[in-house]
Amino acid sequence: MTQKFDVVVIGAGPGGYVAAIKAAQLGLTTACIEKYTDKEGKLALGGTCLNVGCIPSKALLDSSWKFHEAQDGFKIHGISHSGVSMDVPAMVGRKANIVKNLTSGVATLFKANGVTSIQGHGKLLLGKKVEVTKPDGSVEVIEAENVILAPGSRPIDIPPAPVDQNVIVDSTGALEFQSVPKRLGVIGAGVIGLELGSVWSRLGAQVTVLEALDTFLMAADTAVSKEALKTLTKQGLDIKLGARVTGSKVNGEEVVVTYTDANGEQTITFDKLIVAVGRRPVTTDLLAADSGVEIDERGFIQVDDFCATTVPGVYAIGDVVRGMMLAHKASEEGIVVVERIKGHKAQMNYDLIPSVIYTHPEIAWVGKTEQALKAEGVEVNVGTFPFAASGRAMAANDTGGFVKVIADAKTDRVLGVHVIGPSAAELVQQGAIGMEFGTSAEDLGMMVFSHPTLSEALHEAALAVNGGAIHVANRKKR
Repeated sequence: MTQKFDVVVIGAGPGGYVAAIKAAQLGLTTACIEKYTDKEGKLALGGTCLNVGCIPSKALLDSSWKFHEAQDGFKIHGISHSGVSMDVPAMVGRKANIVKNLTSGVATLFKANGVTSIQGHGKLLLGKKVEVTKPDGSVEVIEAENVILAPGSRPIDIPPAPVDQNVIVDSTGALEFQSVPKRLGVIGAGVIGLELGSVWSRLGAQVTVLEALDTFLMAADTAVSKEALKTLTKQGLDIKLGARVTGSKVNGEEVVVTYTDANGEQTITFDKLIVAVGRRPVTTDLLAADSGVEIDERGFIQVDDFCATTVPGVYAIGDVVRGMMLAHKASEEGIVVVERIKGHKAQMNYDLIPSVIYTHPEIAWVGKTEQALKAEGVEVNVGTFPFAASGRAMAANDTGGFVKVIADAKTDRVLGVHVIGPSAAELVQQGAIGMEFGTSAEDLGMMVFSHPTLSEALHEAALAVNGGAIHVANRKKR
């Protein structure tokens, strides 16, 4: 007998598994299909984020930063030691345990909420039927009232540097190094490249980042990107802008990379090379030819503002649709879709999706940049506050960076919050909450912030928008 569900989700990443749980919570019979398996051959829920993306990279970032602090940052606190060393396999093993705990946690949540977990490859057929190819090759077809496509994305391959997962690796392979490469190359100065480059640089690798664009962190506010480039360079990352990789040749356990820059053709040799030039949507064998779901020329599934595809009752969320490839964006889209399936008028604000780069200092922002607003002809007032003037940051010996608040000059409504510095992600989220409710800089300035906290930097930056900062000289006078 053919199984029938109210909702069938293809993909158990942060978009898919959240959608499945939410659907079950709302009383909809729900199945979630996932094919990914771990090294032991067992079904591993959670998608790229939990298995080979957000979570494992943060585990390595935290471990490597603790090692860096132990080496260079304890003396100022009066802590002395005879020396520290890093056990790389143990660090990677800790990362693996975190991943296992979280992915098994998703399985537990499925059981607790009544989600049917199906292992296999899901493919949408005509009439909202889903074909599931099991690991043993057997095929089953299930029926659904509604289908949510959440297959995620995978690293982009580039012909000049074909990945072999040995000398030339993608972001997944870069999480599994068992020793620190002496010379590490990274193609791409985006989020993934900077984070992974930082991990291995802190552990002693000589890291060179090759970025084809002439502009560093183009999506970030200019003031933030300039500060980030200066800081990361000081930390040891050799970031070469305008460096377009044209070829590579693996010689045993090293690779010679050819690239062009303003000075012509260059070559450089690495022990390992990470290709981190972005990600592309996974739609391979996802849709039958007659499914009716349309895909654009870049491989993204076409959807409306509420993630509905061209087929009624079929939705797509996360990395396979327009917008930023972010786990939290995918999760919220999943919730919105399910709420709308139940007849609720749910929606999400795409203008207020925070972005974070987990280097040290962290880099985060929400809303628009100053350069974007000026290009639109919007008059703005800007307030900044350096962490060098924060008592809490001084106490933690973590004073690099600043908070920047941008407000409309006419209405005082906050249009952007940009942070580089300690706990940037958390501070930007505070800004996002306020912006969701239409906060003004004056509103933020009138709120009581606990002392001493890093969040006081957001308070002072908001005050500075209108020339009222207390703990730093004001650029604008009242």
